Amino acid sequence: MDKTNKKEDKSTWAIGGGLITGLGVGFFFLKYSTFAFIGSTLIGLGLGLMIAVIISKIKQN
Repeated sequence: MDKTNKKEDKSTWAIGGGLITGLGVGFFFLKYSTFAFIGSTLIGLGLGLMIAVIISKIKQN
């Protein structure tokens, strides 16, 4: 088999981590409002996407 020394980009893990964090926070707000649950999930996803972009930009340099 061909083994290469390719570094895996772990920045995509930030997207999943942000989404899971948003869901976790959203479950606390679910008791009060469903919109707060959806909002915290979307905020978590957005933060994960922003962190992924920052990490990939740092790795390119």
